[in-house]
Amino acid sequence: MRRRGTPIPEPLWTLAAQLASQFGVCKTASALKLDYYNLKSRLAESASAGHGDPTAFLELPHSATAAGECIIDCQNSVGARMRIHLKGVAFSDLVALGRSLWSAE
Repeated sequence: MRRRGTPIPEPLWTLAAQLASQFGVCKTASALKLDYYNLKSRLAESASAGHGDPTAFLELPHSATAAGECIIDCQNSVGARMRIHLKGVAFSDLVALGRSLWSAE
């Protein structure tokens, strides 16, 4: 059993970072009563070391010709978020937008 005020063992930080990558840094830090910024930096370290979750892809149906309205929420492994709100965009434009956002330059 760990005494109050002693450092949390590294294996527990690793597990906490894995939870944060799945559920978000804020929720995980709150639920486990951890320092948000410490957990966020450890998650970034694990992602840069190649231990982050693989990128998830959403497959869109090829039969879609136009999107009436959609909201796309993206979040990377360190918790940065981006929201895209589209109205009346053709499917081909949506594909082009996705390619330009995720292409490596």
